Amino acid sequence: MSEEALKFGIVTPIVTHLPGRHAKWELTGGPAELRQIAITADRCGFYHLTCSEHVGIPTEVGKVRGFRYYDPLATFGYMAAVTRKIRFATHVLVLPYHHPLAVAKRYGTLDKMSEGRVILGIGVGSLKQEFELLGAEFERRGEIYTEALQALRESFGKQKPVFKGKFYQYDDFIIEPHGVQEHIPIWIGGRTKLSLKRGLVSADGWDPFGFSLEMVSELLPQAKQWPEWKSRKEPFDVVLGPEPVYDVATPSGIASVTDQVESYRKAGATILNMYFRSNSLEHYLEQLEIFRDKVAPKFS
Repeated sequence: MSEEALKFGIVTPIVTHLPGRHAKWELTGGPAELRQIAITADRCGFYHLTCSEHVGIPTEVGKVRGFRYYDPLATFGYMAAVTRKIRFATHVLVLPYHHPLAVAKRYGTLDKMSEGRVILGIGVGSLKQEFELLGAEFERRGEIYTEALQALRESFGKQKPVFKGKFYQYDDFIIEPHGVQEHIPIWIGGRTKLSLKRGLVSADGWDPFGFSLEMVSELLPQAKQWPEWKSRKEPFDVVLGPEPVYDVATPSGIASVTDQVESYRKAGATILNMYFRSNSLEHYLEQLEIFRDKVAPKFS
C-alpha cells in the first residue's frame, strides 16, 4: 500500500439527509449552497466530493436512511462546471441497477466534461423494494454485480468496447464521447469482509460503511495477510468515514479532530471522507478553511 500523505474528501452536505446526522440548514439548501460548497472545497484542496444514489426510498426504510438522495450524475455535472481540481466520487452507485455500458457512457461523458475527475464508488445494493421498482433482479444481484464490474472495467474510456459474458454481451458499438480516464478509479462500497476482498481483486479501493474505527482496526491487519492483499501490485486505497466532527472552529475542536484523523491513519486509512457538523452554511464553509489550515498540513 502507498505511504503517501492522507487525502481528505467531503461527504457533501445537502445531497443526502440522514435522520439525526445532517444539520437543519441542509434541509432548505439547494443548488446555490452546493455551488458555494464545491467552490470552497476546491479552493481548499479537498480531494473529492461525494454523492450517493437511490431512485426511490420505501417509506419505512426512509425513517432510517432518509428520503433525500440527489442524482450523482446531474449533481456532479453542475459542480464540475464551477470547480477546477476536486474529484467527484459516487458514494455509491448501485451497479446492478444499470447496464455497465450505460454507466461507462454516462459517467464517461461526465469524466470528459470534468477533464478526468470522476471516481466510481460502486456497490451491490440491498433495498429489495427498489430493485423491484426498477425491474432489476435482486436475488442474483451479487452474480450480476461481479460481471457488471468486470464489464465496466473493460469498457470505461474505450471508444469501441467489447465484452462477452453471461449477463452482458456487446461488440461493434461506438461509444462517443467516452471517459478520458481509461483506468478510472473504482472503489468498492459495502459493509462486509467480502466487499474488501472484491475491492482487492478487482478495484482500486474500498469505501465501506457501517464499520467503526475499532472494527477496521481489527480487520485491516488481518486483511493484509490475505492472498488477495499480498498479491496486489498496484496501490489500494482504504477510504474511511470518521464520525461527524464539531467544531474545528475552536482550539479544542482542532485538537479533537486531529486526534481522530491520526487514529484513522493508524488504522490504515489512505483517504478520509470528512463530515463537519455545522449550524449554517457560513459555519460549514469556515470549517473547511480551518481544516485546510490547521489540520490537513499535519498529515501531508
